[in-house]
Amino acid sequence: MIFRLFHISRPVLWVNTVGPSTVGMWLAGDLWRWEALPVLLWLTLPFNLLIYGVNDVFDQETDAQNPRKGTLEGARIAGSEVRPIALGVVLTNAPFLVYFVLFLPLSAVLWMFLYAALFVGYSVPPARFKARPYLDSLSNAAYAFPLVFTPLALGESPVWPAAVGLMTWSAAKHTFDAVQDINEDRKVGIETTAVRLGAKGVVLWSGALWALASLCFALVNVPVALVNAAIAGSLLYTLSRSPAPATGHRLYKYSIAFPYVAGTVAGVQLVAALSLGAYP
Repeated sequence: MIFRLFHISRPVLWVNTVGPSTVGMWLAGDLWRWEALPVLLWLTLPFNLLIYGVNDVFDQETDAQNPRKGTLEGARIAGSEVRPIALGVVLTNAPFLVYFVLFLPLSAVLWMFLYAALFVGYSVPPARFKARPYLDSLSNAAYAFPLVFTPLALGESPVWPAAVGLMTWSAAKHTFDAVQDINEDRKVGIETTAVRLGAKGVVLWSGALWALASLCFALVNVPVALVNAAIAGSLLYTLSRSPAPATGHRLYKYSIAFPYVAGTVAGVQLVAALSLGAYP
C-alpha cells in the first residue's frame, strides 16, 4: 500500500512543490538552512498525497473515463482505496502541521494553511474550484506559495516579483494542461476553464498569464524570463496550430519538463551567486 500511496502522490510532479520551496530558500540568501528541512520534507510525499489523493477520491467518475489515468500521469483509484488514502493523508501530514504551528512564525503558518486549503478546495465540494471556470485556474496560483512561506519560515522577506510571477505562471500552466482533458470533463459535466474557452481560447488565456509571469520574472532575472517566454511561446504556438485535446496531450510531457528547465536556469544562477558570495 505504501508504494500505491507513493504512486498516487505523483512523484514526477513533486518538483512543483519542492522546487519553489528550494528556490525560496535560495532567494532568502542561503544555499542550505537546516530549518528548511521540515518544510521541504512536507512538500514531498505528504503534501502531494494531500493534493492528488483528495483529487483522485473526488474525481473517480471522471478518471474512470480518462485513458491517461492509471499511468505515471495520474492514478485511477478504486472505491476500496478511499479509506487508505484518507488515512495516509492524515498520518503523513498531521505531524508536520503540528510542528509548524508550534515552531514556525505565524505568518508562515497562515500561508501554509491557505496553501493546503486552496488545494483541498480545488477538489472537495462545495468549493470544488476544479468545476468552476477561471477559479480552477486561478486557485492553482497556490503552487507559488512556497516562495512566500519558506522565506517567512526562515525569518526572511519573500521576493514578491518572483512569487507573483510564479503565481501567474502556475495559473497559466494549469489551464494549458487541462486542454487534454476537455472531452472527458465535458462528458461528465465538469466545466473547467479549458472546457469553457476551448483550446483556442486557452492559447489566449494562458498566453496572457505567461506573458505577465515573464514580466515579473524579468524584474528578478532576465535569463529566466527569456527562457520562460521561449518555452511558453513554443507550447502555445504548437497548440494554436492544432487546437485540440490530442495536441494538449501530446504537449503534456513538454509541459511537465517546463518547470525543470526554467527552474534549472534559475537555480544554477542562484547557486553560483550564493557560492561566489555575490548574493547576500
